[in-house]
Amino acid sequence: MQTLIICIDRDNDLGEKAGVPSPIIGREANLSAAIKLAAADPEDSDINTIFGGIKVFDELTAENREVEIVSIAGDKKVGRSADKKIADQLERILEQLKPGSTILVSDGAEDESVLPIIQSRVKVDSVHRVIVKQHENLESTYYIIKHAFNDPKISHTFFMPIGLAFMIYAISLYANVPEVGSIVIMGAIGVYALFRGTGLDDAFGDFRDTLTKSMERGKITFVMYLASIILSLIGTVQGGIELWDYYNSEIMVGYLILVMVYINASIWWYVIAGILISSGKIVDMRLANEKIGKQWSHPFFILAGGLLFWSGSTYIMVLSGTLASYPFIPDGKQFIFITMLAAIVIAAIGARISISSEKARSF
Repeated sequence: MQTLIICIDRDNDLGEKAGVPSPIIGREANLSAAIKLAAADPEDSDINTIFGGIKVFDELTAENREVEIVSIAGDKKVGRSADKKIADQLERILEQLKPGSTILVSDGAEDESVLPIIQSRVKVDSVHRVIVKQHENLESTYYIIKHAFNDPKISHTFFMPIGLAFMIYAISLYANVPEVGSIVIMGAIGVYALFRGTGLDDAFGDFRDTLTKSMERGKITFVMYLASIILSLIGTVQGGIELWDYYNSEIMVGYLILVMVYINASIWWYVIAGILISSGKIVDMRLANEKIGKQWSHPFFILAGGLLFWSGSTYIMVLSGTLASYPFIPDGKQFIFITMLAAIVIAAIGARISISSEKARSF
């Protein structure tokens, strides 16, 4: 039974620096790719990963074992987009080679983060980490740190919050309010940590890339994206104004009620923005004669979700006394029941249209 040696290049240095597309299958192809990468950037650690994989390949071949080697690259942005590309390539390779087990070769923890992706699809016998030996002196340590800071992935993550903190504190000192500066710095770092920790940076990066590609390819979604951004800003401003009015009013409200006020005032702007984006994608797919399938259900699900958020926030606001009455229906239980039922019906219609489209396409 064949053993597959998998060399991981999560940030796609092979493609970005050496211009070698992945996956790279076979000893000779991997050796050629490693040489090209070494010529482009001799300091790249992925060179050692591939040569480490070749060494394991040769050792297993000498033992008369059936073995193959492959290098898989992700994306320079790392994150979810890189993992998705690695997963897609891995599935194609497993379908083609049908190995019984694998050996993962990497140059560190970042590449090994894809280990669960591999383990979910094939048995992993071992993980071989390639570590480059360095002289343990001050000069080499300085060089390693300097080289790390020159890496955009590290510098952007490390220097941005520090630079922002220093800038805010300098402004607060100039304005003679250092205590305010400390509060703002803590808040800014907290927001940045949440932004990075929840993966919103990847989501915004994907949104930016999609917007750019839509403009370059002349797709309708570009206009829809711009319209959705404007509508989202309007919704955010309107929700903020409503929240501020309630906060400064004589009505005593808690934080939960303020959140409900914001949702109630802004949700339909966000819903319309989401429907515009989804509709734009459907139109572009129709013009390109592509399979729409489940995309049909997205506008209906967005509308159903918006209805649930609106009705839930309305119900809580009326119960708390911050809203006088329910729209159209005086009884609260009837109101929440009818709106939830309407949301379920809308979602069911979307699912039905999506399923019908899938069946029609298959014939």
